[in-house]
Amino acid sequence: MAPGAARRPDREARHGSLDVGGEVPVVLASASPRRAEILTMLGIRFAVAPAGVEERRSPGERPHRYVERLAREKAAAVSPAHRGSLVIAGDTIVVLGAQVLEKPAGPDRAREMLAALSGRTHTVCSGLALALEGRTVSGVAAATVVFRELTRDEIAGYVETGEPLDKAGAYGIQGCGAALVREVKGDYFTVVGFSVAAFMDLLPELGLQYRPGTGVVAGG
Repeated sequence: MAPGAARRPDREARHGSLDVGGEVPVVLASASPRRAEILTMLGIRFAVAPAGVEERRSPGERPHRYVERLAREKAAAVSPAHRGSLVIAGDTIVVLGAQVLEKPAGPDRAREMLAALSGRTHTVCSGLALALEGRTVSGVAAATVVFRELTRDEIAGYVETGEPLDKAGAYGIQGCGAALVREVKGDYFTVVGFSVAAFMDLLPELGLQYRPGTGVVAGG
């Protein structure tokens, strides 16, 4: 798995009723266009079934544990209705010191978050869970991001685009938010919200593999 990632399988994976070498149906348990774009980039066909899971951190819950728990809960919420399909779920948070920054509640909160991130280093944690036929594997990938010193006008102009409002930490590195970033230490896709390296490492835990040009297939 990618540096900083942790893996936790429920039980030993097996092929079950899947045909070895056959393409496995994929369901993305997320409405995130970023995760959908990454799967599309990889040539993976998928259906979308967003999970209605409440995103609330328990008192004292560590950020890595929190983001992994949410990913697993989302996978668990969607997988019963999609037997025989690989369900992919994820969640992403920004950690600044002792603060966990999720999606801002509105423009004012987005401006506050961006002002707090300005000129500072933070960590992006992306949890990922894969579920198939009653088995779930999960992990967390982390990357470090350094922001430029931002002016009030820069922050205001960026918030006015609307881009920050549906993103953890109030910015999207794959969009206009790239202009806010000075440096990324680690996996770019983790910052976007879906660690491709972690995904590739988790697939074999379920007896699966990625085949370019085909998608996700049952392993041999």
